[in-house]
Amino acid sequence: MEESQLRVLTPQAIAVLVRRGADFAAAEDAVQDALLEALRTWPKNPPRDPKGWLVTVAWRKFLDVTRAESSRRRRELKADAEPAPGVVGSADDTLQLYFLCAHPSLSPSSAVALTLRAVGGLTTRQIAAAYLVGEATMAQRISRAKRTIAGVRLNTVRFDTPGDVATVLRVLYLVFNEGYSGDVDLAAEAIRLTRQLAAAADHPEVQGLLALMLLHHARRPARTDDGGRLVPLAQQDRGRWDTHLIIEGIGVLQRALARDRLGEYQAQAAIAALHADAQKPEDTDWPQIVQWYDELVRRTGSPVARLNRAVAVGEADGPRAGLAALAQLDPSLPRHTAALAYLYEKNGDAGQAARLYTEAALLAPNLAEREHLTLQAARLNAAAGNRHP
Repeated sequence: MEESQLRVLTPQAIAVLVRRGADFAAAEDAVQDALLEALRTWPKNPPRDPKGWLVTVAWRKFLDVTRAESSRRRRELKADAEPAPGVVGSADDTLQLYFLCAHPSLSPSSAVALTLRAVGGLTTRQIAAAYLVGEATMAQRISRAKRTIAGVRLNTVRFDTPGDVATVLRVLYLVFNEGYSGDVDLAAEAIRLTRQLAAAADHPEVQGLLALMLLHHARRPARTDDGGRLVPLAQQDRGRWDTHLIIEGIGVLQRALARDRLGEYQAQAAIAALHADAQKPEDTDWPQIVQWYDELVRRTGSPVARLNRAVAVGEADGPRAGLAALAQLDPSLPRHTAALAYLYEKNGDAGQAARLYTEAALLAPNLAEREHLTLQAARLNAAAGNRHP
């Protein structure tokens, strides 16, 4: 039995147990115990129905624990008899499990960890390594999250309002943006989970997020050079972009837009699609990108979207127009100084751009960006003959 198949079966089994009356923490513990037994027995004696086997064994373990603690827990089970194994409908249960793991009572970091653990089937060690924290720290975070939602029943979790969907998608997008760390590719994991969600939930914003992930992931091979340094979009080798992912992402986006229920992830995906559609940087349809940023700003009011829009205006209407748009925003916004440096350089003011690139490097959120911005400042200073940036 491959680990990937167990990771697919894990959320399905947890969801079935919660549906039958187990609280989330008990269901997750029982399924983990069943998985250990599966790893011991399946290589020599694989079941005909892996999911049915996993659900049956997990339910049996849950009943054993519940009966042993019945005097303390005083829990009534809906049925004392062990349910017969067999085909178990799980699409709705699995879908609701997404929403349970992204419950509004959880912090974003807890929701992400719980989603990776329960829906993604990752181990605590894998999640801890991906987020560069100790395994004990991550185990505590997951335990607190399970206690927080212990009283939430699966059949009370709703997913028919835009806010509910947005909460789940925000969690998945947080996972995607973590990229790659440790032995788990979180970007690929986020795409896998979003594909699964899209198959279970007929919602255009789920499709929009999936399209956005695919289009961004398609550019991943060209984002860094052989030395690991960041390569800006305009300088990327577009021959290294994954055309299959681009084609798939655009197709998913077109189907979502055709439903005429526009949302923020569809708008972001449309911007990514316009970048992916340009064979050369100069072919980029910047006026249309500005229009999509206008739509995104109207829908979200996001300061980050406003910042990106200002840069797009600088490309579409010239750097002075971009600087004017940027002047209307809060200078303390993340990457505001870097955007300002880029637009000043584009406007021909290399000296001011070099000073701003240096300042932006000090404010960079990670080492890769800091190195890139420092190199931009050094490049401009070298061109001006200034050896002391």
